[in-house]
Amino acid sequence: MSLKRLGDPSVIADAVIHNNIVYLAGQVAEDPVSASVYEQTKNILGQIDALLKEAGTDKTKIIKTNIWLSDISTFQDMNKAWKEWVVKGEAPARATVEAKLADPKWKVEIMMTAAI
Repeated sequence: MSLKRLGDPSVIADAVIHNNIVYLAGQVAEDPVSASVYEQTKNILGQIDALLKEAGTDKTKIIKTNIWLSDISTFQDMNKAWKEWVVKGEAPARATVEAKLADPKWKVEIMMTAAI
């Protein structure tokens, strides 16, 4: 069993690859963090594109996505950015729920699993 870890795995790896599957850690907006859920979502999806590329895959191979919103009433703002990003006909299974996130400045966290 071989595992490949992306990023600095001293505390949390950005992603772990095993058996041609990449498991992304929860991604949050990078500084400067916008107050806009739409902008935070776009920022996160850009990070995910880069991680998927580093893992040797892309967003058409995403199997599953979990999205956490600090306030579920912002669902439409997040979903607007999602619809602009996701490839039509290639959308993964997805769940979106409300949760208290680790830092109040973060309004969105996204975690994915993809095939390589």
